[in-house]
Amino acid sequence: MKDLARLRGKGFLVIGRAGMDLYADPPGTEIEDAVQFTAALGGSSANIAAGLCRMGCDAALVTCVSDDAVGRYCLKQLDNYGIDRRFVRSVAGEARNSLAVVETRLENTQSVIYRNNAADFAMTMQDVDALPYAGFSALITTGTVLAAEPSRSATFHAFERANAAGVPVIFDVDYRPYSWASAQEASDVYSRAAALCDIVIGNDVEFDFMAGAEGQGLEKARSLLNEGAQIVVYKMGELGAITITPEGETRTGIFETQALKPTGAGDSFMAGFLAALAEGQTVADAVRKGSAAAAIVVSRVACAPAMPTPDEVTEFMARSTMRPA
Repeated sequence: MKDLARLRGKGFLVIGRAGMDLYADPPGTEIEDAVQFTAALGGSSANIAAGLCRMGCDAALVTCVSDDAVGRYCLKQLDNYGIDRRFVRSVAGEARNSLAVVETRLENTQSVIYRNNAADFAMTMQDVDALPYAGFSALITTGTVLAAEPSRSATFHAFERANAAGVPVIFDVDYRPYSWASAQEASDVYSRAAALCDIVIGNDVEFDFMAGAEGQGLEKARSLLNEGAQIVVYKMGELGAITITPEGETRTGIFETQALKPTGAGDSFMAGFLAALAEGQTVADAVRKGSAAAAIVVSRVACAPAMPTPDEVTEFMARSTMRPA
């Protein structure tokens, strides 16, 4: 069993996509009525990396971007957030960066994702083979990176290399149906990935999907401890979360907030949760800090730009109430 105290080194290697998000402006505008959009860094892995950097950690991203203006935009945004991009490779040809056109609305939010010939799926074994795993505190990936080849095989190779180096592996399930050929393929691949990880985080729908049956997700989450996981966080939206460790299960609620949108909560939870563990906080306190970070981000426009600082999280937790589980 790997030592999760290693996370206190605060240096995270994050695998997965960086993209451009276009938000209909001003907030509340539906996409079909918009006449202007605001651009921001997007992509779940890039958002997590941005959140970690905002929280005082170091994060390096491993991915591919398109060799065009949108790819260069993403590279500049990574620089702006202080994300180490020496492991990001530009790919020429017809590959294109992920693009999301999104609304800042709480009800019936529309999000249109363009992922045809996605550049991040071009990540290969060569991109991950020689990474300096031993120099990092943990490896993080999101489920999107597993949806196609060669990115899928490259990610599993990265898991093997990280595990061999004693580096904790952290998995955000992040199931996006539009990226997969079939639900069964996704379920099989995600279950294989989760069995190789030390920390697994997902929501109830994602765990149900991994289990292959509605209502069986919590048992699937519990079963991961028998496969080697040390922490599993089973999120339930407004109902809070169940955190499962070898010591038992803990239920937590959510923080009250004035939400503008539903997007970004999972990425910010991951960043806040890991930053707290990196500070040496207990798992329970880390879940509360992750929940606070998520509440802050859904109350702001965009995802990466909305990621909070440690002082903002502390101040929010001091003045806000956590609704009981």
